[in-house]
Amino acid sequence: MAARYRLVIGNKNWSSWSLRPWIAMRRAGLDFEETNVRLRRPDSKAQIEKHSPSGLVPTLIDGDLVIWDSLSILEYLAEQHPDKQLWPAERDARARARSVAAEMHSGFQPLRQHCPMEVLARNPMSEVAPEVGANAQRIVALWKDCRDQFGSKGPFLFSHFTVADAMYAPVASRFRTYFPDLAPFGDDGTAQTYVDTIFAMPEMAAWEAGAREEMARTD
Repeated sequence: MAARYRLVIGNKNWSSWSLRPWIAMRRAGLDFEETNVRLRRPDSKAQIEKHSPSGLVPTLIDGDLVIWDSLSILEYLAEQHPDKQLWPAERDARARARSVAAEMHSGFQPLRQHCPMEVLARNPMSEVAPEVGANAQRIVALWKDCRDQFGSKGPFLFSHFTVADAMYAPVASRFRTYFPDLAPFGDDGTAQTYVDTIFAMPEMAAWEAGAREEMARTD
């Protein structure tokens, strides 16, 4: 039987927005077909536009329905599969999870600009621009707040894996690449442990393996 969903994504080493729905769908055990469009090529946009009206990845295709924004994809999947608990069940935790997910979706532009996701790279920064440092401090504080208030029953931001973790998985990758020591940003160990939690996920290991395979291709 063909998979219900098709997820169009970019290169696993670079495409932070693609990682978000991909890791959530894998974690939730949702069956999907993966279409990978190679980025940073002259025809990349044209190839993406075959699937996505925005010309951007990721895009989720469910029958005739096309959804082309990461957070919208995650919201749709949470609605379609409430048993997967992609949002916390408790009201206050769910409201906070939506707030932190939306903050990631719309914010942290300096971190995005200066620290693009490169899953396989290790490039520690000796000097950090003030605006990037402010982003890192905010994220470290945000993670600690979530873990302190809602994370007592498991290793994720809201105890079990949710959309919030999917949204911040690429940040964990950025931190590992550029900031192997988070103490300068106010970390008491909570943020570093959370980064380790993300990279201990078998789904994240599968994404990394896919990135290595893609980088080894010569076509």
